Amino acid sequence: MKACGAVLLGGGLPLSALSQSTKAAAGARVVLLGQSVPLTGAASEIGLAFAAGSRLAVGEFNERNAASGLQLKLMQLDDGYDAARAAANARTLLGADKADMLFGFVGTASSAAGASVATQQGSLLFAPFAASDTLREASHPNVFHVRPGMIDEALKIVRQCATVGQTRVALVGDEDAMGRAGLAAVQQAITELKLPELVATAMVPVGGGDKLDAALKTVLQQTPQAIVLVSLSGTTANAIRKLRKSGYAGSFMAFSIVGIDPLYAELGKDIGGIVISQVVPSPRPSAIPIVKEYRAAVDNSDQTPSYEGLEGFIAAKVVGEAVRRAGRAFTTASLQRVMTAMTDYDVGGFRVNLRPGLRDASRNIDLISISADGRVLR
Repeated sequence: MKACGAVLLGGGLPLSALSQSTKAAAGARVVLLGQSVPLTGAASEIGLAFAAGSRLAVGEFNERNAASGLQLKLMQLDDGYDAARAAANARTLLGADKADMLFGFVGTASSAAGASVATQQGSLLFAPFAASDTLREASHPNVFHVRPGMIDEALKIVRQCATVGQTRVALVGDEDAMGRAGLAAVQQAITELKLPELVATAMVPVGGGDKLDAALKTVLQQTPQAIVLVSLSGTTANAIRKLRKSGYAGSFMAFSIVGIDPLYAELGKDIGGIVISQVVPSPRPSAIPIVKEYRAAVDNSDQTPSYEGLEGFIAAKVVGEAVRRAGRAFTTASLQRVMTAMTDYDVGGFRVNLRPGLRDASRNIDLISISADGRVLR
């Protein structure tokens, strides 16, 4: 890693090996993917895992396409989960670094910043992690999503609450772009399903522990049967501990953005019973082809399997397929047309619809819980 916080990778190869492989493939079309990702800061565990999974898929793509003269390079810049740094990184990646597109920005505000820079510079943003659903609208034709939207997760969560008779639902979230996007998604899901409105909403400033107690007290006064959490692992764990200490015995529902591994690291055995939505298959041993492929790649690396790592792997697999379909002579415009046409691409058992502005009601969302000993239960 350079002092500026950048990593230039060809599927996780050391820089020396990368330069050798690039030299050996003289005349290759090298496609540069520019990624701003939190390698440090509040969401670093999620960012590091997503970035690592992406590198594995890039390495596999380069091996498979060595003879075709089409290769991928991944330039990763650390933004510390800060939208202003993500915007600056995006300008650097598309400017001085001459990236062919932006890829895999992590964080709602960072994804919005990357999308804005991509639009300004006539480029693309591919596979943002936890972006606001506003970036899925037809007014953003240059932004392509691999993961389902927050509305898809919200519908699953709210429908589950209704199924078990929980009509008094509250929401606690980070007072930031991610929390506000999650609140909007839950409110939209409630409207679409014609369910009772939220009985309470508490948005807490990130790191504002002194304000959390008052916010939770207000929520508890409305006697919710379930509390939806739209926050990173720190706020989520803190809120759960405080609520349980107060005697609250209702359900906890969390969005995938919380990160199972970071939340388990925060809560330990206290994670038992919390329900978390997931937008990719479990990375545990499975017959699902993309999971088997990911785990095989992990086995040949220094990584450990994770939901975020698998999502990064899938995202890089899909962008590689789009580049392959577009061909070595692609332009931004022709690549955008190829991506827009990928409305039903099966990535080893994981279905992807890239077309902007198109709601895909068939996207599969899992609701899982974690046992006190760390086992994942569906």
